[in-house]
Amino acid sequence: MLKHACALLAFVAAVPATAQPLTAGEIAQIDKAVAKALADTSVPSASIAVVRNGTIVLTKAYGKASETLGAKPDLPYQIASNSKQFTAMALLLLEDERKLSLNDTVSRWLSGISGGDKITIRQLLSHTSGIQDFWPQDYSFAAMFRPATPQDIADRWAKKPLDFQPGDQWQYSNTGYVVAGMIAEKASGEPLLSYLKRRIFDPLGMNSVHDLDDTNGPAFPHGYGRYALGPVRQVMPPAPGWLWAAGELSMTAEDLAKWDIARINRTVIPAEDWEEQEKTVKLNDGKDSGYGLGVYAGNVDGRRRISHGGESVGFLSTNQVFPAEQAAIVVMTNSWSGDAYSRIARDLAKIVLPASTAQDATMIAQAARARTVYDALRAGKLDRNLLTENANYYFTAQAIADYQSSLSPLGEPQSFDPDGKPVLRGGFVIQGYTIKYPGRTLKLSTFYEPGSAGRIEQFLVSPGE
Repeated sequence: MLKHACALLAFVAAVPATAQPLTAGEIAQIDKAVAKALADTSVPSASIAVVRNGTIVLTKAYGKASETLGAKPDLPYQIASNSKQFTAMALLLLEDERKLSLNDTVSRWLSGISGGDKITIRQLLSHTSGIQDFWPQDYSFAAMFRPATPQDIADRWAKKPLDFQPGDQWQYSNTGYVVAGMIAEKASGEPLLSYLKRRIFDPLGMNSVHDLDDTNGPAFPHGYGRYALGPVRQVMPPAPGWLWAAGELSMTAEDLAKWDIARINRTVIPAEDWEEQEKTVKLNDGKDSGYGLGVYAGNVDGRRRISHGGESVGFLSTNQVFPAEQAAIVVMTNSWSGDAYSRIARDLAKIVLPASTAQDATMIAQAARARTVYDALRAGKLDRNLLTENANYYFTAQAIADYQSSLSPLGEPQSFDPDGKPVLRGGFVIQGYTIKYPGRTLKLSTFYEPGSAGRIEQFLVSPGE
């Protein structure tokens, strides 16, 4: 199967951008990263889209979509829970239309839901309702091969006792989104997919969007999986109705990228709705959930990222938007065994995102300067031009003498490595280091002025584990 999948890389198809800022070298790196991830994980295919400077600069597909189809960029893949951001946005738009409020309780719209008199629509969308998830597993259970309606799912799972009081915890709940979709349809007076098409997909030219259930057929990518390290096999799709408002959409990577560009530019949807969706929800105890309304929002490697993933039977995907960089990465795969989708997204981020090379160069320069200062202190010396006024005040003659007397006997460090990526605080770049000796570890806390030549504000050595 793996050999067959690799051979079908010949089916690769690309769509050039109008203004192509990706170099031939970058595209070659992307091709290599995708091919390696597919080969390493035995995932049959991937479809990707890359946004840079607010423009789709690459759509490309690799491998085989099914036993009879080569992967092509114009084939819709199942995006599963990436659909949640669209369901959530539908409810935000309905609030704009004054057809509901996100602070409405569920019981205002639906009867019989556990905790419905306390749970708000906002809590459904932020996974803080306490309603039990109907599909926490990463496999299909028996009931999924019989057709289901939203009401069937609500009756079986949304009427159980709550897992916790609304707002007390964050816990992913597909059931909560089914309930939210039922409310959206009741408030709008039309099917959810119809509303999304009218308000979002048509205005954005997202013409490939299908109901996920309609793409479980021979004209579309087929889902695959494997047991442990066994052969890759086609999987049986679930019966209709199971993913619905929690994950009902299929589309091309390009069309999902169009949505990402609208997010970056705050177009089609009112700007305040984009902001509301990306605002992380606080729990009752004040802790940040890290999740907004249908999207995760946070910082990764010093960059703000709005993201979500998706898993349906035989498919995995990820959608990652970096607003400040005007960049986005979409990766869709047709296997739910293996992490090819996340590996590809990680590697594409390294290639595509702006200023990453400069950031790495700055880290390298700062690490070299930290090692220089450390070695000087071991020898009882210090170049005070490398330090700020405050750091020079800290390093008295006594401080330098204590650094020398305690560090010099340890000899040459075995390693001197940064601890993760730098963060910002108080106008300084903070970077920690781990310094290892035989049988001993030290920690170094450094604060720098921004920039590769920034002076050192703090240089503190302490015992490590």
